[in-house]
Amino acid sequence: MERFRTHRCGELRAEHSGESVVLAGWLARVRELGGILFLVLRGDDGEVQLVVDPNDREDLVERLDRARIESTVRIEGEVRLRPEGTENSRLATGEVEVVVSSLEVLGEAKPLPFTVSGKNNASEHARLQHRYLDLRRERPHRNIRMRSEIIDFIRQAMIARGFLEVHTPILTVSSPEGARDFLVPARLHPGKFYALPQAPQQFKQLLMASGFERYFQIAPCFRDEAGRLDRSPGEFYQLDMEMAFVTQDEIFEVVEGLMLELFGHFSEWRITDPFPRIPWREAMNRWGSDKPDLRFGMELQDVTEVLRLHGPEFLKRALEPENTSARALVLPGGAGLSRKVFEQYSKELEGEGGKGLSWLGWSEDGTWRGSWAKHLASAPALEEHLRGLPDAAPGCAILFIAEKDLLAMKLAGRLRGRLGREFGMIEEEIFSFCWIVDFPMYEEDEETGQIVFSHNPFSMPQGGLEALESKHPLEILAYQYDLVCNGYELSSGAIRNHRPDIMARAFEIAGYPPEALEEKFGALHAAFQYGPPPHGGIAPGIERILMLLLGEENIREVVPFPMNSKAQDVMMGAPGLVSKEQLDELGLRLVEPKG
Repeated sequence: MERFRTHRCGELRAEHSGESVVLAGWLARVRELGGILFLVLRGDDGEVQLVVDPNDREDLVERLDRARIESTVRIEGEVRLRPEGTENSRLATGEVEVVVSSLEVLGEAKPLPFTVSGKNNASEHARLQHRYLDLRRERPHRNIRMRSEIIDFIRQAMIARGFLEVHTPILTVSSPEGARDFLVPARLHPGKFYALPQAPQQFKQLLMASGFERYFQIAPCFRDEAGRLDRSPGEFYQLDMEMAFVTQDEIFEVVEGLMLELFGHFSEWRITDPFPRIPWREAMNRWGSDKPDLRFGMELQDVTEVLRLHGPEFLKRALEPENTSARALVLPGGAGLSRKVFEQYSKELEGEGGKGLSWLGWSEDGTWRGSWAKHLASAPALEEHLRGLPDAAPGCAILFIAEKDLLAMKLAGRLRGRLGREFGMIEEEIFSFCWIVDFPMYEEDEETGQIVFSHNPFSMPQGGLEALESKHPLEILAYQYDLVCNGYELSSGAIRNHRPDIMARAFEIAGYPPEALEEKFGALHAAFQYGPPPHGGIAPGIERILMLLLGEENIREVVPFPMNSKAQDVMMGAPGLVSKEQLDELGLRLVEPKG
C-alpha cells in the first residue's frame, strides 16, 4: 500500500464504495454529532468527509485531541456511501465518506492567527503576512489554481495560432519607458547597473528583425511604482506578443479571437462581439476615459457654449480661459439626494486636482433646486437646453464640472464611474470589450510645456514621415491601441516604427537628439538598418484578465504571493537591509535620504 495515499481527497466517488484507501491532507474541520466524530480532510483538489466512532476507536480520539485544525494527517479507512438523506451536493465527494481505521499526525499546526475554513475576517496585513495560510482558504486557493489553468489555456491557444514562445532576458539595460526601473548593481562591472525590464518591448522587436514572425511569452515585467486595486506593485505578468508583416486590423483579429475563446471557455457571461473601435478623442468626449465602461450609459454632455452664453457668472468666469470646457452628467433619480451628498462628490473632485462641481436637481413637480437653481428663472434658453439633455427628466440631477478641457473630461469620467457603481446602473454578467484607437502621438507636459510622447515611443505615426514634417505635433495620431473590458485597460499595443529615419524624427520632436536615440536604444536602432519587417504587437495583462474572469476587484487576490500597496512583501520582509560586506563587494554605500 502507498505510504501517504492511494487516492486524493477530492477524487472519491460512489464507485469507490467498499474500497480501502489511504488519504493525506489538512484537517479542516471536526464536529461531533450523536456521539460520532465527523472530520473534513482537505487536499489540493477538494474535501472528503471522515467518520470516527469513539466507541470503537478510543486511540483515534486521543490522537485527534493532539491534532489541531490545519494539521496534516494521514488516514487509512474504508469508503462507504453516506446514509440516505445525508449526502452533500455541494461537494464532489458528497455521496461518500471514509470510516477511519488509522490516523497519523504528519505535521502539527500551532494555533492559527485567523480562521482558514469558513468566513475570514482577518486584516489584509495578516493575510499577506501569513499568505501560506491564506492560500489554504477556498477562494484564494481556487484563484491560484485557475490562474494556472488560464495561463495554460492561453499558451496552448497562442501555439495553435502559430506563435513561437521565446523567453527574453530579465537582466537588461535601463531605458525610458514611462515608469521607474528596478536597478541591479553589476558586481563584475563596478559602477554599472542592469535594469529589470518594464516590458520586453525592445527584445520582441529585435526578434521581429531576427526573422521570427510570430512571438509570444507570458512575460514578467518590473516597474518601481506603488500598487493600485488593478495594478500589482513591483512586478506583474503579461501575454506579450508581436507579429511581423501585419496591419492593425490583423492584430485585432488575432486578439479578438483569443479573447472570445478564452472568456467563452472560462465564463458563462455574455461577451460583446464584435468589439467596437472608438477613437481616443471620442472616448474622452463621451465617457471621460480612455478605458470606458460601456456596460451603462450616462455619457458626458458638453455644455460649454450654453453656459458661456447663459450660465451663472461664476461658471462664465471659469470658462473664460482658453482650452476650458464644461461637462455635465445626468443622474436619473438624483434630484432627491441631499446637498451633503453633492458636497461630498465636490470635495472628492477637489482632492483629484479639480475645483469641484455644481449641481441642479429637477424635481418631480418640475421645479429646480441646487447651487444655482434661482439663475434659471432669468435664463430660459439654458433651462430649455438642460431639459433637452439625453436622459434628463423630472426626478434627475445634473452635475456640472468646469475645468481645463482634458481635466474636465477626466474628472467627469471618474465621477461617472462612481455614480454608475453606486446607483446600480451597470449591466451584470457581461464582458463589454472595445478597442480605443487613434491615440495622439504626443502631448504637452503640463509642468514644462515640452512636447513628449503620450503613449508609446516605439509607435508608427499615422502619415509616417510626412505627418511628422508637416503637422503640429499635438495633431499627429499614432497607430496605437488599447483593449478595454468593463472599464479596465487589459492591454496596450501599437504598429511599431520600424524605419530609422521616421524613428529619428519622432524622437527629435520629443526632445531626443540623434545621439540619445543611439545611446538609449542602440541595439534596436542598429537592427533597423538591416531590413526590418513592418511589425506590431500588444500585451494583455494576465492579472487583469484573471480579475475579470474570477470576479475579483483587488488584483492581489489573483497573485500567489503579492506585495502590499506600498510595494512591501510583509511575509518575506522585502525590501530588506543588506550587510556592509555585500555593499562593499558591489562598491556601493548608503546615503541617508533627505528629509
